[in-house]
Amino acid sequence: MSLNLSQKLIRAKRVEGSLEIGDELSLSIDQVLLQDVLGTLTMLELEVIGIDRVTVEPAVQYIDHSLVQLGGLNAEAHAFLRSACQRFGVWYSGPGNGISHPVHMERFGKPGASLVGCDSHTPAAGSLGMLAIGAGGVEVAAALAGEPLVITMPAIWGVKLVGEPPPWVSAKDIILEMLRRHGVAGGLNTIIEYYGPGLERLSAMDRHVIANMGAELGATTSVFPSDQATRRFLAAQGREGDWMELAADPGAEYDRHEEIDLGALEPLIAQPSSPDKVVPVAELAGQPVHQSYLGSSANPGYRDFAIAAAMVKGRRVAEGVSLDINPGTRQVLQALIQDGQLGTLVAAGARLHQPGCNGCIGMGQAPAVGQNSLRTVPRNFPGRSGTREDSVFLCSPETATASALTGVITDPRTLGLEYPSIDPDRTVAGAAILEPPLSAEAGARVPLLKTDNITRIPDFEPLAEDCVLPVLLRAGDNVSTDDIMPAGEALPYWSSIERSANFAFIGVDRDYLNRIGQGSSPPDHIVVGGHNYGQGSSRENASIVARYLGVRIIIARSFARIHWANLVSFGVLPLTFTDGGDYQALTLGTRLAFDGLLQQLNASHSVTARLADGQGTLHLHHELSPRQIEVLRVGGLLPWLRTRKTDVNPIKA
Repeated sequence: MSLNLSQKLIRAKRVEGSLEIGDELSLSIDQVLLQDVLGTLTMLELEVIGIDRVTVEPAVQYIDHSLVQLGGLNAEAHAFLRSACQRFGVWYSGPGNGISHPVHMERFGKPGASLVGCDSHTPAAGSLGMLAIGAGGVEVAAALAGEPLVITMPAIWGVKLVGEPPPWVSAKDIILEMLRRHGVAGGLNTIIEYYGPGLERLSAMDRHVIANMGAELGATTSVFPSDQATRRFLAAQGREGDWMELAADPGAEYDRHEEIDLGALEPLIAQPSSPDKVVPVAELAGQPVHQSYLGSSANPGYRDFAIAAAMVKGRRVAEGVSLDINPGTRQVLQALIQDGQLGTLVAAGARLHQPGCNGCIGMGQAPAVGQNSLRTVPRNFPGRSGTREDSVFLCSPETATASALTGVITDPRTLGLEYPSIDPDRTVAGAAILEPPLSAEAGARVPLLKTDNITRIPDFEPLAEDCVLPVLLRAGDNVSTDDIMPAGEALPYWSSIERSANFAFIGVDRDYLNRIGQGSSPPDHIVVGGHNYGQGSSRENASIVARYLGVRIIIARSFARIHWANLVSFGVLPLTFTDGGDYQALTLGTRLAFDGLLQQLNASHSVTARLADGQGTLHLHHELSPRQIEVLRVGGLLPWLRTRKTDVNPIKA
């Protein structure tokens, strides 16, 4: 039987479960990626589970989010994470090395390997022919403890690329075209597999851009074949020995199919405030620009900055425009320095920032209210930039640079410039400075460097069999985890559940915290949401803080994959409406009674609730597996994992 590449990768890593779409499937994990925001919680979760040393090699902790200092909080978090890496046997990539996804691709990416990461953009590694999936920190902790990663078997969506991108059209425009066609929920419960002759013109880093932003479609992951482009990238990194050829079998079939003629594309741009509000750049030409931002995990490569340097050479950025340069990795920065590209950018008026996530998650470079910011970042949800009333557009480096030169949104084709030829694999191999794991004996002697801002994960009561709960929050469609748990000023407190709870849901309802009486003992309650609830970042803070504040059940029209799983992991029951009209009926204060709730979950995929203050019944639906029902029954994934690790002595912190 002919297999597509996604099927080959899944079959190679399957531990248990069916490959039937919608069935639960467990996968063995070869590599783990941690970033500092959720990495802190993941390390605390390892402590709770009772793990002495991780079982995955390599497991790598990256410092890339919390770089802008707010007092000593970030530095204290870095010290804790370094001590935890030494304690548990994890690689440590300190501040300055760059964003986790491109650094991991440079140093550890390997065709055919499986990777799980506590960041929603982990699928960027699919650019190298990896099976790379983003998850919540507690699921990553489980993988580090030797548990398989459990997912729902997705459909495989084949996207055939044909033709050649014309000048001034690049990888960002390809993924924006996918978002224009299908929207932010168009890839839910799918793996997007790219193939076809059009791949010949896409470098490994071009593919990284596309695979990275597959997360904005809601996809489980994205997969590219491992071919000569992959080989050239790994050879430039000094790791050609890690290369192997991987591709779909001739005649392989897909559950869903798409074709994109690259030659028919034009420069595209996503308008505020969603990645799928995509139109041609020419349609918005002439609107004023306050900031052009280059970098992020979506466009972190050498080419993305070198092409900007070629465009601005001998020119100056328009007055009143901030051209912000955020190199993706230390080795990209070093290559830009060696080649004189960085000097060219600075001479044109650009501002240089350290390699890291930076303004993409609202840590610095926040734009002014009401001023247009063009960014090569993956997301433009409201407030993600650090400015709640922001106006952020997503576009290619070419469009962002052209607009910085003119001071207005500009189609780069109209500048009359010759399209630069850039070596996409140019690099300074080995520039990143990483600390390898200590030996088990040495690591056992390292104390965890905790502070008052790095606290233990709280224990939560299991879900009750019978309960009456009020609706204390209503949300609309496409609520993101940024709305539920913002970054910006809140991010340094994410390692403290108690302190970060002070920022919960401020992007949804600023009266919510007062309504539940946060600061005393919040009542158990229900949140009602619309379509695609919990889209965006994998931040499990959005789930654990909700549980800390008394959220026991969330009823939505539909959920984003990672957030749905995170809710279950922390003992919050996600349910969906079977009748769309019921969403409107559940107003603030409505009380729902659930009788024999766990029995209902075990009996079928239907759940019935009574309107406690009147007549009527609500019919709801769940997609939980028997394993997830058991996780809810004991109060979450951490206590469930503890029962599986009873032979391990708890760590003394």
